[in-house]
Amino acid sequence: MSSEAPRPVAAETLPDAPDDGREKGYPEAVIVPLPDDGSTVTIESAGPQTKTGSRYTLDRDVVITYKDRKVEADHIDYDSDTGEMNAAGHLKVTGGENDEVINASRGSMNLKTQTGRFFDVNGSVGLHGSKTSKNIYSNGHPFLFEGKVVVKTGPKNYDIYDGSVTSCELPHPDWQLFAGRFSVKDGKASAHNSTFRVMGMPLVFLPYITHPSEGEQRQSGFMIPVIGQSSTRGFVLGEQFYLVLSRSADLTVGLEYYSKRGWSQTGTFRYRGLGNNFVMAHYSGLLDRGYISDGQYINQGGEDILFSGRYDLSAHTRMVGNAEYLSSYAYRTAFDDNFNQAVSSDILSVGYLTHQADGYSWSIRADRYQGLKQTATATQTEQQIRIFHTPAFDLFSTEHRLGQTGLEWSVESEATSLKRVQPNFSTTGLTHRFDLHPQIAFPLKAGGWSVRPSVGVRDTLYTRSKENRTTVPPVESGEGINRADVEFDVEGRLPVLERTFSSPFVHKLFGDDIRHTIEPEVDYRLVRGVDNFHRVLRFDDTDVVSNTNQFQYGLTQRIFVHRKSNKPCPAVVIPYAGQTWMSTASPNNSGSTPGATTSDPGYTASPESCGNRELISWKLAQVHFFDQNFGGAVVTGRRNIFDSTLAISGVAFLTEPRAISPLISRLRVRTSDNVDVEWDFDVDTGAKKFTSNNVLVNIHEGNIFSGLGYARLNAPGRFNVAGFSSAISDFTQLRLLLGYGGPTHKGFGMAANAGYDLHLSELQYGALQVQYNWDCCGFSVEYRKYELGSVRNENSYRFNLTLANIGSAGNLSRAQRLF
Repeated sequence: MSSEAPRPVAAETLPDAPDDGREKGYPEAVIVPLPDDGSTVTIESAGPQTKTGSRYTLDRDVVITYKDRKVEADHIDYDSDTGEMNAAGHLKVTGGENDEVINASRGSMNLKTQTGRFFDVNGSVGLHGSKTSKNIYSNGHPFLFEGKVVVKTGPKNYDIYDGSVTSCELPHPDWQLFAGRFSVKDGKASAHNSTFRVMGMPLVFLPYITHPSEGEQRQSGFMIPVIGQSSTRGFVLGEQFYLVLSRSADLTVGLEYYSKRGWSQTGTFRYRGLGNNFVMAHYSGLLDRGYISDGQYINQGGEDILFSGRYDLSAHTRMVGNAEYLSSYAYRTAFDDNFNQAVSSDILSVGYLTHQADGYSWSIRADRYQGLKQTATATQTEQQIRIFHTPAFDLFSTEHRLGQTGLEWSVESEATSLKRVQPNFSTTGLTHRFDLHPQIAFPLKAGGWSVRPSVGVRDTLYTRSKENRTTVPPVESGEGINRADVEFDVEGRLPVLERTFSSPFVHKLFGDDIRHTIEPEVDYRLVRGVDNFHRVLRFDDTDVVSNTNQFQYGLTQRIFVHRKSNKPCPAVVIPYAGQTWMSTASPNNSGSTPGATTSDPGYTASPESCGNRELISWKLAQVHFFDQNFGGAVVTGRRNIFDSTLAISGVAFLTEPRAISPLISRLRVRTSDNVDVEWDFDVDTGAKKFTSNNVLVNIHEGNIFSGLGYARLNAPGRFNVAGFSSAISDFTQLRLLLGYGGPTHKGFGMAANAGYDLHLSELQYGALQVQYNWDCCGFSVEYRKYELGSVRNENSYRFNLTLANIGSAGNLSRAQRLF
């Protein structure tokens, strides 16, 4: 074994190799000498070593190491002055910036310039492993290649002759690109006149193609076409173009043709800046030819524009925007492929500039609410409510200590201009509102007891009002009003009751001790001074402040698995994309390390698996109203919403004077990381009914996953006047999900979901997906059905062919997959 420091040499070509194929036109590598950096070369061999001047002759299991490069072969001739070498017999070159691996029968190279020429080659970039473990992808775009000759023209540049490239593991890849020459440069491979093969079968001839060879590389170009079939859209054929604008921005534009409806256009712009700065804009639209239904022409075309962005001016100041424009709700319902989005009737756009420092927040805000209240029919247009804040100036503070008194003060203030537009009522011009809400509190704690009394005043000035009447629609008045109140509140938390259960039976059942806690809470609130509630125009929750005299009581119970302090935490191995990843989170370490195994030292379980883990939490709460009429604000026979009722439940329940609110229950059970159950309900003890009842169950074990969602609403309608109630005031829905497999699960996978309206006895949507994944490609097919009244009755068929590191063909997007 010997070591020496290489010296600078003059430029020269690589030495000839016998039968090197030059007559076939394969070029030589170009050598550009680099200055001496003081690095050393380590030489090892199991056989004899001879040295003549600066030239070494090495045999049997030869290993030469230079920086992060390693060269292995049966025989190597190495010149320490020039850095050149000739190698033969099981030649293997590994290392470098991009985890390069080159296996060849023979070759020549220069260590300093990292150039060379190799014969009968297979290799990879971005893939590392060992003989005893599976290969691990070191980036998201592994690149593997084969060729009769590979000329290495730089540290990360190659020319591959008479070969192929793929992202699948060799020697039996699922797909390959074949060409006479591939040029790998600047993180991508390009070729002319290539053939694309899947499972060895030639499918497509490509005059020109590019293929990324590095994980961070992006490149402009046409994407794989979109193909599909739908009962309402007809045959679907589309194409998208992806354009890299800079290191931080890109643009995707697409066009799809629906044989039954017309042309659909999409465009997405993305920008990612420093820190949290970003911009995302998306456009979708349809030029609908329309169709005839019951003698009426129906056109469901429209446009949907989304924008979101953030820019941090400093550590304490930022601009944020999130806006959407929807030209037609029928367009979204008929053509949006996401069910939750298709049936969503509320759109909120907001933009603000805020500065936060020392417990204060100043902001300038503008927002627009758009809510659909009645869908369009062949003879009627859509009925919508639109509310604007243009603009709003907000001031908010956290609680600040008042000297050494123990008192804490806070303030909320707003100045804004408002407008409301709806079918039966619209405000004239802008209504200006000025709101000031200071508070002072005196928190006390002793012996586990916590009491926080507070006093506040609120003064709200409006430049417009409405007539003092409870009929619908309201009648606007040009007269301004002033609403003022005094508020008194006492929050109390009693000492937490707890007990730990430890016995052989408990340990056998749960594996550790069990701790049970009970946390009682009470709150008394009194508001006086609001004597003009029915004259206040309604824009948001600031306008539903009313008198109240109420007492809220409740308790929260929790059951924890309590790990003993002297019990070690077990290691947890987490499979990721077919490889082994291990959680490394511990009290002194957090994160994940690729390729770690259970034998690696210092790796422990995640915090949830080590220490106290919550099994069950159950909260019960209710409010008693001493002022059953809320200072005269209650209108009998109508849905009444006040800030005090919103605080206990988001579901409306007040249609007449009453003394007690529904009982609120929030139960969550999580017996393990694989089972999650939640049951939330509001039960109206006076009306003896559930105003809301929601159950969520999620179970996953290995590759099997399932979910159940049950939602019941039986609450006053949105309008509830003149015998008319909103259609969504009484519904019962059931959602189911069941599947086997995963997005990267090798082999067969199947999943299905459905949404059923139990009240109407209708299947609203359903989907069945089947997939099969090989090592680096997969095929998925889907049948999907929508039943959304007269607006949409669609059966669609989608498929997706995914090739690792290439893309997807079809119209089954990742966001629509059930796996």
